[in-house]
Amino acid sequence: MNVIQTTLPGLLILEPKVFGDERGFFFESYNQRVLAEKAGITAHFVQDNHSRSAKNVLRGLHYQIRQPQGKLVRVVAGEVFDVVVDIRKSSPTFGKWDGFKMSAENRRMAWIPPGFAHGFLVLSDYAEFLYKTTDYWAPEYERCIRWDDHDLDIQWPLAGEPVLSTKDVAGDALRTAELFE
Repeated sequence: MNVIQTTLPGLLILEPKVFGDERGFFFESYNQRVLAEKAGITAHFVQDNHSRSAKNVLRGLHYQIRQPQGKLVRVVAGEVFDVVVDIRKSSPTFGKWDGFKMSAENRRMAWIPPGFAHGFLVLSDYAEFLYKTTDYWAPEYERCIRWDDHDLDIQWPLAGEPVLSTKDVAGDALRTAELFE
């Protein structure tokens, strides 16, 4: 596994070792020992989620203020532009974001520790996204920061207007959002 450090301390991009031939391919999408040894990830995962979204759907920027979730995410069909924002007020990278493409083709994964908001934009006709989380979904603690917050100035690779949920349209600005210390 190749571990790529990002501009946000703790956020990692993981590239698994893929074995392929004329029959197809094989790779380990999760190996607790390898994640601990290569990336220092010792999190215990309690829930798996799977979403499918159409082109131009933008989900996020989501987080849970209590029962915060670390997430190991990957795309199994299609391509997305994935965005992570540091929302820990005590962090030297508070309010900074990083973005990268993940796809079924590049097989990249991302480790997003607790304390970050996460979202993605679907670039292909559709995309299927898998999440392993370190805590259970708790809708009462779920929060959302607006995808187009001017203070964040995220450079989404949009072709037109994104398709948003009601929750994402009503997201808070970073300045008024409930954040991590």
